Amino acid sequence: MNLILFDDPVVRMRLLPLTYTRPVSEMRVGILKIREKWEGVSTLSTSILTEPYLTTKFPLIREEKNILVNGAVCPDPPMWESIKTLGQGEGLFWYEVLVAANIGDDEFSYPFSYENLKKKEYKGEVTYIDRTWHIFLENGDEIRKDYELITKGRKTQAIDDPHSIIYNPENIFLEEGVKIRAAILNAENGPIYIGKNVEIQEGAIIQGPAAFAENSGVTMGAKIRDNTTVGPFSKVGGEVKNSVIFGFSNKQHEGFLGNSVVGEWCNIGADANISNLKNNYASVRVWDYETEKFIDSGLQFNGTILGDHSKMGINTMMNTGTIVGVGSNIYGSGFPRNFIPSFSWGGAHGFTEFRLNKFYEIAEKVMSRRDLEFSEVERDIITHVSKISAKFRRFN
Repeated sequence: MNLILFDDPVVRMRLLPLTYTRPVSEMRVGILKIREKWEGVSTLSTSILTEPYLTTKFPLIREEKNILVNGAVCPDPPMWESIKTLGQGEGLFWYEVLVAANIGDDEFSYPFSYENLKKKEYKGEVTYIDRTWHIFLENGDEIRKDYELITKGRKTQAIDDPHSIIYNPENIFLEEGVKIRAAILNAENGPIYIGKNVEIQEGAIIQGPAAFAENSGVTMGAKIRDNTTVGPFSKVGGEVKNSVIFGFSNKQHEGFLGNSVVGEWCNIGADANISNLKNNYASVRVWDYETEKFIDSGLQFNGTILGDHSKMGINTMMNTGTIVGVGSNIYGSGFPRNFIPSFSWGGAHGFTEFRLNKFYEIAEKVMSRRDLEFSEVERDIITHVSKISAKFRRFN
């Protein structure tokens, strides 16, 4: 069985700026990326059907018989059992959303058209990530599901530090190489997963559900509140609540991050603060790339979406519901606008365009610190993103 995760173009648009640089299924929700969830539930390898400019980095593997699954749907075992019963030419639908289809090699291209599928209804519960804020809204439940998937039948490493305080230790799992010193871990309300070679420093306080991927770290005195995920090779400090950091990003210092999503290769400077609640407690409006206007998220708590390679300088402040594109650099006093287009340089005083040659120079330095290369493949993706996002850069 050949398993392919497909992108819906409408969903991709709604999930910008996070999907500028990745397919939908490469987003992290819970402990794992959506793609990794499907591989864990199905025990199969996957490939991806997505926008042409991403296919060099995320190639498609086609076979004579294929199962296409929606990259915005988070799987569970009952869903996978239903998918396995699909016959050739059949599609599994949750209301009007296509969950999966069984098709031949000559029956699909991008974007995937499913008008001729024989419909079968899926009556189970579905976690469908088709808005950016769904990532942090669903994160706690997805941490719980991923925790069961990852730890089933396995034994945790012991917490051997006598100065750490642990609540509900049976709901905490440590991979190899974890170092914890004089921390407080409270898993009474949800599991805490700590990946390989994670370091949790003195005085850190962590509430479950929470997850820390391999080689991430928590700095001294940090307050990591419930429903938070820290992706691989990321460092966090200060106060963080109900937020997801995809990976390779840092928020090491004091300051608040709440109800937010941070992409890869981002940095949040010392004492930077993100508002997640309006003073009048009103529903938060956010920029929508699909309609090119602000829409009501329906949420009272909604922080910031920070696209890949974007940076926030020291003491930066973000208004509730701010959307920051790819490759932007925000600094200075005051609150900048609520929608900051990709490749913007500035702050409340105004913005200019962040030129690509300067962006490439910084990206090379940042990635080399992790012994990774800013390759031609990455450069081509960023160049394309710069072109398709140019219409939003309307600077005075």
